[in-house]
Amino acid sequence: MPIKLETPAFSHGGAIPARFTADGRNVSPALTWSGVPPQARGLALIVEDPDAPGREPWIHWVAYKIPAQTTVLPEAVPLRATMAEPAGAVQGRNSWGKLGYGGPAPPAGHGNHHYHFRLLAVDAVLDLFHSLTVGRLFQALRGHIIDQGELVGTYRRQEPAPGTTPRQR
Repeated sequence: MPIKLETPAFSHGGAIPARFTADGRNVSPALTWSGVPPQARGLALIVEDPDAPGREPWIHWVAYKIPAQTTVLPEAVPLRATMAEPAGAVQGRNSWGKLGYGGPAPPAGHGNHHYHFRLLAVDAVLDLFHSLTVGRLFQALRGHIIDQGELVGTYRRQEPAPGTTPRQR
């Protein structure tokens, strides 16, 4: 049975409220989960937008070295390499090249984008530095992912009013 990943902010497949986007406060939503396999030694979280223009999904958040017994990430995780809660967890670089969470910011008029929050359970305690990109993280996790859970939220930017430009990050 896969890991069950949830948030009080939106339902699976539902719209992500603006406060968690670049159009709002741009803070990470609180996340909770259950069903982590007992043999898990750590967790990693990746948030990506496969609908973004370009060849690769746009990475919005990379967090790892999350202790396996953790069942929640609070709302508005600070944008620092090391996380205070849960202790020992670290954050990597998103597609903007910044540490921590960067909320949905699709091009205006680009339609509905789907944001995949994926929690990965790994079977080893890996000696990983902070600030990894998702590519480097996946290299390190290769052969160690034993289960995962996924939560999908959607966000759509409206067309800007004539004579204005959309807010950019």
